[in-house]
Formats: sequence, structure tokens, C-alpha cells
Amino acid sequence: MDLTLIVIQCLNGMQLGVLLFLLASGLTLTFGIMDFVNLAHGSLYMIGAFLSATLTFWTGSFVWGVLLALPLTALAGIAVELIVARHLYSRDHLDHVLATFGLILCIDTLVHMIWGPDGIAVPLPDYLNGQVELFSGIIFPSFRLLILAAGLLVAAGLYYLVNYTRIGMLIRAGASNRTMVSALGIDIQTLFTLVFAVGAVLAGFAGMLIAPITEASIGMGNEIIITAFVVIIVGGIGSMKGAFIAAMLIGLIDTLGRSYIDDLFKVVMSTEAAETAAPAVSAMLIYILMAVVLVFRPQGLFPPKVR
Repeated sequence: MDLTLIVIQCLNGMQLGVLLFLLASGLTLTFGIMDFVNLAHGSLYMIGAFLSATLTFWTGSFVWGVLLALPLTALAGIAVELIVARHLYSRDHLDHVLATFGLILCIDTLVHMIWGPDGIAVPLPDYLNGQVELFSGIIFPSFRLLILAAGLLVAAGLYYLVNYTRIGMLIRAGASNRTMVSALGIDIQTLFTLVFAVGAVLAGFAGMLIAPITEASIGMGNEIIITAFVVIIVGGIGSMKGAFIAAMLIGLIDTLGRSYIDDLFKVVMSTEAAETAAPAVSAMLIYILMAVVLVFRPQGLFPPKVR
């Protein structure tokens, strides 16, 4: 195998990993910490992509499109929390699933009404549309490097926020015993609304970053949200560290599996059989990983510490 190509595919896997982390970190906040199952989290990912696409065309700048879309995505998250989620915190997970699944259908229809059935391709400025030579012979797109850098910065910021700030302490305490936190004078409803808004911004930011590579399209979050749930299950529900490591691991496994598993199969079977089996097996790899983790370490690879 070509070593240069392997390095490039590893970088692609890491880029997918940071996008998954941005999406999964929001789920970690709402599901792992607030114990709310939000299937519509992927819809916030889609909303972020459409808002940034529209604002990019209005302003003529991708950077301004993203900066203006972030607070609007936060407002969308707050609306979801006030209208739907707030009334379901005391209900069981089945009610969460049913309500947020219905919300997916409503948001998809709303996006269809506003933007139409076609996707929106997002143009990049020239300084983000080139390539960078990292090492001798290893050339990688500038924008994908920006995604990597942005994801790593967000990961560091989230880790510090949750573990070393007063707000992070209140979030963890509210998740453990919201009644006691309320008795101490903390407005737990406002706190949870803030957490939901942060989760929406993280999901929307992931959608904004992926839109120039693919496009903003209806239902774009419905498939990736399943992978995001796999990430938090593998990493450990409620663990920001676990979400990051699992996202990077799953991004690498998925990318390298789709790139090279057919070559491995050709060693032990015919070319035709390998090319038939490889796509199906590569699509299953992350779920096989999840099954193995659930069997041997059901709490996840890096469960949150009990305080």
C-alpha cells in the first residue's frame, strides 16, 4: 500500500472524527448529562448548514456566514428546548424518542418550505479552497485542515468548560440531582436551556463545516445522528473525553475501512467476491466496534468519573 495515501486517509479519518465529535459533544451534553434523548439533534446540524449557506450568499463571505449563523442556531436550539424538550425532562426515554422523532419530520418539512427541495452548495473563499503540502508528497486541502484545527480547539474548550468552570460544575451537579441544585438557588431550567443552546451550536457548527464539502441538504442529519450515538456509547455516556477519543477512533475506522478493506479481502477471496463484500463489511465496522465495547465494557471506554 502507498504510505502517502495511507497518511492522507488517516487525515481524512481525523477530519471525520472531529466533525463527529462536534455532533456527539452536543449529544453528550443533552443525553449524557441532562438525560434527554434528542433524536432531532441531527436536525440542528442541518439547520446550521442551511443558515450558514444562506448567510454566506447574503454576505459574500463564508466566515461571516458561519459567525452570523452560530447565534441563530443557538436560538433554534433554545426554541426546541422551550417548546418541546422542557416538557419532557421528567418523562421516560420512550417519550423523548417519540417527541423528537416527530420533531425531525416537522423540521425537515419546515426546511423544505423555506429553502425548497434542492440542496445548497456553499462556495469557499480562495484562501480556503487550496491545498497545503504538509510533508514531502503529502498534500491536503486547506479547508479540511481548518476543520481539524477548529474541532481540536472546540474539544479543548469544552473539556475546560465542563471540568474546570463554575458553569460546568453546575451542569454536572444539575444532572446528578436537579432538585438539590434548585434548592440551592440555581435556576435549573435556565441552566438546562443554556446547555441545550450550546449543544445546538456545536451540532450546527459541524453542519456549517461539512456543507462546503458536501452541501446543505434536507435530511442530512438523520444518518449521521446514528453514528453520533455510536460515538457516545463507545466513549462512555456523559464523558466529553470519551466522546472525543471515540469520535477520532470511529472516524479512522470508517475511513480506513472503506478505503482498504477490499484490498485485505482480495488476499483471501476472489476480486469479485471482495468487491461485493467489502462495502457491506466496511459499513458495519463501527457497529461491530460498538457491540464489542458493549460486551466487554458496557459503561464505555472512558465513562465519566463518579463525583
